[in-house]
Amino acid sequence: MLHPRPRAARSVRRALVLVGLSSATLVAGVASAAPVAASVHPADRVPPAAVTRAVDDGDLRALADSLRGRSGKLRARFVVPGRDLVLAALERVFGDSVPGNQGRTLSLVDSASRRGFAFIPLLPFELKSNGRLANYRVGFWPAEKRGARSAAYSNPEGFIEVTPENQDTYVSEHFRLRDFLTHDQEGVWPKYLVLREDLVDKLELVIADLEAHGTPVRHMVVMSGFRTPQYNAKGVGRGGRAQDSRHQFGDAADVFIDNDGNGRMDDLNRDRRVDTRDAQVIINAVERVERAHPDLTGGAGRYRATRAHGPFAHIDTRGTRARWGSA
Repeated sequence: MLHPRPRAARSVRRALVLVGLSSATLVAGVASAAPVAASVHPADRVPPAAVTRAVDDGDLRALADSLRGRSGKLRARFVVPGRDLVLAALERVFGDSVPGNQGRTLSLVDSASRRGFAFIPLLPFELKSNGRLANYRVGFWPAEKRGARSAAYSNPEGFIEVTPENQDTYVSEHFRLRDFLTHDQEGVWPKYLVLREDLVDKLELVIADLEAHGTPVRHMVVMSGFRTPQYNAKGVGRGGRAQDSRHQFGDAADVFIDNDGNGRMDDLNRDRRVDTRDAQVIINAVERVERAHPDLTGGAGRYRATRAHGPFAHIDTRGTRARWGSA
């Protein structure tokens, strides 16, 4: 069985081997955890007793091959309990132990890399009441007030519940849940997050592209990820945030590269200055990624430095091309 960790998984019901994830074996265990999106800790090692059943199934192979995304670096999938078809193959093996049936997180461990993968159930959007989820203020999405202007602006499907215990859960090789949290209500837990796998996948592809073109990336900082509508509204106005900002839908991030750890953009183009030309280096990578992966097309903008922050780049996966930003 998989080793349970404190305040997270307390027992394991079944385990199996998924065959076909980049020629690596996955060991899976369903953790009986009380809260939805309970803490997921990638296992440090796979004990010999973990492998109890081998499955050679086309659906499982297809599922395993798709887990890591286009980048090959995703480490989580966010699922809608009872509605996510990707769980169908797992349901045949796990039965009523899959998260879709009981709201539990399913943890996988790649026995080759020892890296974890998690299926994290979403709390349904309908649980939001009067602009809140429990004690956490989220406000109202644009479609709740005036209807969605297109499918891309529909209300989110659901929320990831983030706690002090699970905030360090890896969603990909370089990013954790906490990287995308709204920057307010610091003392309020649990917090709630909207996040799309496509955004995380695109950020990983941008990192890989930058490195392939001679720009090392040890740390891409998410300066702003998900913004609750109530937080986003504080900055709406001339020259500020858009009322229907993509940040509210979990598919946008403002980022910069900070390899030296000084909290600001690095000199990516090596001209001994730090300005929007360095943000443009990131945008150039976005352009190449979108050419290679048209389904990840979205917005990209560059922003000047202010007293509060250095230059940065906006990246999203809205589904249509948009570009902005001054030199």
